[in-house]
Amino acid sequence: MPVSLVTQTEIALIWDFDKTLTTGYMQKPLFERFNVDESQFWDEVNALEEFYEKFGLKVSSDTAYLEHTLNYVRSRKFPDLTNSILRELGAQVELAPGMPEFMQRTKDFISANQRYVDNIISVEHYVVSTGFRQMIEGNPINEYLDGVWACELLPDTPTAFDGKRWEGGSFDPDGVLTQIGYTIDNTTKTRAIFEINKGINKLEGINVNARMAADERRVPFKNMIYIADGPSDVPVFSVVGQNGGKTLAVYGDKNYDGVQQLQDEGRVNNTAPADYSPGSAADRWLFRWIGKIADSICDDRDQRIGNFTNPAGHVTK
Repeated sequence: MPVSLVTQTEIALIWDFDKTLTTGYMQKPLFERFNVDESQFWDEVNALEEFYEKFGLKVSSDTAYLEHTLNYVRSRKFPDLTNSILRELGAQVELAPGMPEFMQRTKDFISANQRYVDNIISVEHYVVSTGFRQMIEGNPINEYLDGVWACELLPDTPTAFDGKRWEGGSFDPDGVLTQIGYTIDNTTKTRAIFEINKGINKLEGINVNARMAADERRVPFKNMIYIADGPSDVPVFSVVGQNGGKTLAVYGDKNYDGVQQLQDEGRVNNTAPADYSPGSAADRWLFRWIGKIADSICDDRDQRIGNFTNPAGHVTK
């Protein structure tokens, strides 16, 4: 029987970003830098879907803001916007109380328990967001993350193509942003969850669409905890929850009712304020489940080891 290349001893905390790890939307520093009216921008974005439908055209309500951001670049409302500016602005995004220290405390929690250490258990943190990847990776929280799935804007296409591949040419990787390179919406977030499940960011040669046995997947769903702030995350809450993982919906001042409705409908395991300070409700619930998952991993490994018994010896009188 082939030996699995994965230990399945990783516990993955998978986070939404805006209003989950932060106090508001990440784009706030962008609007402030260019003196753009934040409310007007989002009003315009929210009206795009209806506008295009009049012409028989479709636009994703989750990612329409990306093209509208580029419209603002072209119209000089966001003049000369680059990814380095997005990373700079990402550092200004205000994190939720207790962050990023909470993430370090989860790792310290594991390392302080010798049984967990002996069973090579680890905690990993991922962000899956419809926001800008460059801003997330520019934030201090990025130091604690094992992977980021989010949207990417690109500068102009490279100018040198040799018939088979693009060469550098005059391409400026930090040029003014002109096009959409990669998108995540609230439905395709589930693809990112399967990518974490299969370990495509950690293991070479893994394709998210490839067949893979449950015991070959790097992070089983039962080792996952998904934390997000509301109804738009129902697809991921469903995938994680239905496959044995745990789900936490967090809320701020304005989305309490919507989050509580998710629990009323059985779509999440628990709800709590988006505060991860020591002793907070989210802190206590998350640490409880990190411990329970870690104990379960240890128990499973102990049982597998116990199933290997010594062969019977000679019978003597």
